[in-house]
Amino acid sequence: MTRPPLHIRPMRLTDCDRVSQIRVRGWQHAYRDIVSDSYLDKLNAEEDAELRRARFGRGDGVQLVAERDGEVLGWAAYGPGREGEVPEGNGELYALYVDPEHLGGGIGHALLTEVTERCASYPRLYLWVLTGNTRARRFYERAGFRPDGTEQSFEAGGEKVFEVRYVK
Repeated sequence: MTRPPLHIRPMRLTDCDRVSQIRVRGWQHAYRDIVSDSYLDKLNAEEDAELRRARFGRGDGVQLVAERDGEVLGWAAYGPGREGEVPEGNGELYALYVDPEHLGGGIGHALLTEVTERCASYPRLYLWVLTGNTRARRFYERAGFRPDGTEQSFEAGGEKVFEVRYVK
């Protein structure tokens, strides 16, 4: 039995609840052994959706969703590089999440391919990935991204979390 086709489209305001569910569940799944359990357990999709709705349409990059049979299964956001050591004029993949129940089904690959094609006019496309997220690191490496040696950290639940920059 063949699956219905996957459709990539711009995110709509009505997608905020589902995108927030995917993002929160994605954090809780992918970062369980990287970020403290107490921090992950406090993540709230409803609060995330409220913030997402408030920021929707502000022009903070482009947001895409991947859907099959009307169900949103993944989300990606990208746009111009935000800041840091990467020269202006480059693109950045801000986020890419797939509902954990649908990992391994080509959804992340389809979203990343779409973002990469849309960012073809940028000299380079970069992203940040948590250092300990080996699954994501392998995913990006298979797609041609390579770590460039730049690292940074941020705080999550009172603990430092480290990430590395990948560039294509």
